[in-house]
Order: sequence, then C-alpha cells, then structure tokens
Amino acid sequence: MTIEQSPTHSDDVRNVYDGFGRVYGSVWGPNIHYGYWENDADDSSVEVATDRLTDLMISGLGAQAGQRVLDIGCGIGHPARRLVRASEANVVGITISHIQAAEATEHTAEAGLADRATFQFADAMDMPFPDASFDAAWAFESMWHMPDRGQVLSETARVLRPGGRLAIADVIQRDPISPEGQVVLDHICENYGVSSLGTVDEYRTALAANGFVDVEIRDITDNVIRTLGLMADAFETVRDKLADVVGKEQADSLIDFVRRFGSIPESGYLYLTAVRA
Repeated sequence: MTIEQSPTHSDDVRNVYDGFGRVYGSVWGPNIHYGYWENDADDSSVEVATDRLTDLMISGLGAQAGQRVLDIGCGIGHPARRLVRASEANVVGITISHIQAAEATEHTAEAGLADRATFQFADAMDMPFPDASFDAAWAFESMWHMPDRGQVLSETARVLRPGGRLAIADVIQRDPISPEGQVVLDHICENYGVSSLGTVDEYRTALAANGFVDVEIRDITDNVIRTLGLMADAFETVRDKLADVVGKEQADSLIDFVRRFGSIPESGYLYLTAVRA
C-alpha cells in the first residue's frame, strides 16, 4: 500500500533545505543539525559540538563493520560519512530532496567513500526497500518533518531485521504550553516544513505500537539548546543573503523565531535508542 504524503508538505520540506537551508549550511557547516555541549562551561565550537552529537548517535546505533544502515533523512550525508568511517558499516541514505541526494553523493565520492555510502530520493513514509533488509537505522533530526511519525516507525520496523537497532535525535515539545510558547511552536510548524513537534510520551507509545523494545529515551535539551542562539547569530551574518532567497520580512522573521524558539521552555530535544523485536 502506498502512503500518500501531502504534496504541499513535501514541497515545504524541500524548500526549507533547498532554499534558505543552503544559505544556513554555508555559515553553520556541513552538520545541518544541533550541537551537543557537555555543560554550561563547555566552550566547544559548533563544529566540535555538532560532531559530538553525531558521535552520540553512532554510539547508540552500535553498527558493526559490514552491516547495512539506513539513514532516514540523510541531508547532504556528513553524519553518514562519519558513521562509515567510525564503524565501517555500509549506509543507505534517503531524502525527499533531489538536490541533497546529489550533493551527498558528490561529497561522498570526493571523500573516497562511494563504495560504502549511497544516497537516493525516497519517502520515509513508503520506503522502497524489502522487508528485513537493514541491520540498523537512524533518523537524525528528520522525524519532526514527517507527517506521520507512527507510519515512519512502522516502515522502519518493516525494513529492519529482528534485533536491529534504531537511534533517533529529534526536536520535541515539552509541556505545559504557554500562550507565548504556542505562538512560537505554531510559527515553526507553519513556516519551516515541520509537521508537528512530538513528545516523549508520544514516542514511547509509537515505538511500542511498532514492535520496538529496550527503549531508552534521554531528554538532552540542556546540552543542545545553545544551538538555537548560535544559529540565530549565524543567520544574522548572512541576513542579506537570506533576504535574497526568502525576502527581507521572512529573513527577519526567521532570525527572530529561531532565537525565540531557543528561549522558551517548551522547546525540547530527545535522544533515543530502541531495538526491533
């Protein structure tokens, strides 16, 4: 059965990463995700902190040499290449952006890793892979773009072999929600290709419903939330370039809401691992 994803939503996500996301990547670096700092005194650079979060995901996945790993929402493939180097696993990355798939393929060839990592256009809601064809999978800040997390987890469970590990890093919503927090969350969802912000409880329910066991969830908001202020600062340095891509009003709004998103208590982040039963 084919799951129809909203064309409007798919276009929104592509526009985020094919449009101003490319400007963002030019100032943030190849890791298009949050960073992880050990504590408030940690003065690590964005490059070090974002690699540290990737390493946390690699550790949770526990992939072994020769295993086949699915990267759900692979971006331009930087975390996948780090995973390949660290574990000698083979990675298949999927994205709904043809531009990202092409860039990931190009960068991976340049890195001499084309025989270990491949990237393709595919919908995580309806994956073009046989049952039980992967040893492990991760979704690195891609789940908040999915129209139906439960369907993605169902598809992930289908393509994972029994005993296969899953790791997820995702932006989440923490309760209770204040009026100000709701305004910010609604704006993020309406403008940046985000379907909704899930919660820890929703993840536990969806994982159990799709046959995942040994679930371990950590709220690592305190370690990553610094990202948003730094990201807003980075956007400030390319405000004119952003305005050229999305318009001045949208550029100003983006910077403002990224900063506000990092300051509200409702903005959270989880890291989880689970096993396909």
